[in-house]
Amino acid sequence: QVQLVESGGGLVQAGDSLRLSCTASGLTFRLYAMGWFRQAPGKERDFVARISWNGDNTLYADSVKGRFTISRDNAKNTLYLQMNSLKPDDTAVYYCAAKGRLFTLPGSQALEYDHWGQGTQVTVSS
Repeated sequence: QVQLVESGGGLVQAGDSLRLSCTASGLTFRLYAMGWFRQAPGKERDFVARISWNGDNTLYADSVKGRFTISRDNAKNTLYLQMNSLKPDDTAVYYCAAKGRLFTLPGSQALEYDHWGQGTQVTVSS
């Protein structure tokens, strides 16, 4: 059974940084692409970033490009999201997601991902 557990969320001020982590189990982590999504109250779940199984290929939403960095440590089965220059609009529950097919690069649609974590809250005050 695939399990994804996010951590690292919290309450910060605008301009601050946070690093989210997602620890995976129940899958051979190094073989699967991973992504981050976020969902603000009353809104749809939005794409944030995606990384290939080996870390060589990344994709970002325009809204976070240049501020957020997705990375992974396959030896630790862990996905990261480094978030800098945070804005109040970044406030949301952040979810990590895994593509369920080996060596397959998903895009920015939530439907393309097969496994999800429970989410971690990030709140940015102005």
